[in-house]
Amino acid sequence: MKSKSQKSPKQLITATNTLVTSKTTYEPSYLRKTSQQATAEEEQIYKHLLHLVQIKSTHEMIERCRALFIEGADYPEPEILLILDKITAAKNAKHEFMFFLNRCCHILINRWHMQPQLHHAIPTLIQLFESSPTRSRATSFRYRNIRFLRELVQIFITSEQYLMLRRFGQVLTKNSEVNSSYDNQSLIILIRRYPYLYENCLTSDDSTFEHQWRVKQMQAQVQRQFEVDLSKYVTYQVRRSQILKKVSVDEADRILRPVNNPTLLSDRQLHDTLKHFMGKLEGNCTYQELAQKFLNSSQQAACFRDFKQDLSKYLMSAVAGGSGKRQFQQKLHTQLQNILPQADEQKLDEFLILRTCSQLLNFLIVESHCSIQHFNLIDLISNQGTTITTGLLLKILLICPKVKPSLEKRLATLFYHYESAPTNSNNWLVQVLEQVNIAITIYFGNIDISYFKEIC
Repeated sequence: MKSKSQKSPKQLITATNTLVTSKTTYEPSYLRKTSQQATAEEEQIYKHLLHLVQIKSTHEMIERCRALFIEGADYPEPEILLILDKITAAKNAKHEFMFFLNRCCHILINRWHMQPQLHHAIPTLIQLFESSPTRSRATSFRYRNIRFLRELVQIFITSEQYLMLRRFGQVLTKNSEVNSSYDNQSLIILIRRYPYLYENCLTSDDSTFEHQWRVKQMQAQVQRQFEVDLSKYVTYQVRRSQILKKVSVDEADRILRPVNNPTLLSDRQLHDTLKHFMGKLEGNCTYQELAQKFLNSSQQAACFRDFKQDLSKYLMSAVAGGSGKRQFQQKLHTQLQNILPQADEQKLDEFLILRTCSQLLNFLIVESHCSIQHFNLIDLISNQGTTITTGLLLKILLICPKVKPSLEKRLATLFYHYESAPTNSNNWLVQVLEQVNIAITIYFGNIDISYFKEIC
């Protein structure tokens, strides 16, 4: 995955506010973003689409895209087809066409996303590129040009750019929420549920400021809705528990309107997860209290080596006994020893803590970004279960919140490694993603559900 733009959220907000309030809206902004790389022919297509998307309906635009990019024939303005022919015939077309087509899609998406009633057209546009052409190649006098076009479109739909578009379209597809048959579908249908994955799964360093800000808005909205839904559910469970002390189950059900479980965990699993992350654990302490104790004691560490030894104990205290624990402890010990050994005698500082925690997340989630190896994660889940495994990630996050982007990036890498696989063959990953969502909401969200402790 490409690294993200270094623009801060404040800079993105400022840039977006400027675009929204400007009379020229997003057209000049979009062209400024692409003009450094775009050829004259590409610019002509961009301007053509920019003009049409303002005056044509979504249906008309999708049909035009079908004629232009799927059929490669019968386009209302033949001169545009000739311009597209020059683009597809270019020497570097196999490497550059995916970026060109991605920008064409975003021109329409940018416009439609401004109007919620048009959001439905965005997934339709994205899915269009996976459809087959209806025009016969043999009867077309443009056979050679159409063949080039179809080959390039096939490259596009296997590219990182198109995969991000698919995920983006899935986030906008509200009916991708939980339903009775989601087990038989690909994991990608669940992307909407996990806003902490959005930045890494939906944007890249060539995304426009508009798109980056759009994703941030969607992320905040979905996270806020989950917080509200979780708060309502917890409130319902607490009130129901209190009422059941006085009346029967049937009477309680008549008094209270049921609130749906907002997760993919069962009610029992959700209760246990909330109890684990919010209740008392080792030494009658919560996760937050354990983290604070460790941070206080780490200030007394004589050197970096001592910190790593204390960190190993802090993490291992959450792991259940058995042979699996001994094996994991040895792996963790070796991993910590290999983190900046040249700095072992140095005094502990923020950089060393950040670097250590970041490398531990790589060790626990995805060992190699290139090969997507995650043996340690699978072993942990097999021996300890998803709750304790997620708890280890939370322990690291609580002592070093600055590694949260690293956690999100590693989980995003894992997600798009499995996104085409059926969800029912990756229930372990779904449970981890759900539990991380809950943990982030409890410790980094904007709601207080501490009253759940009343029924722990």
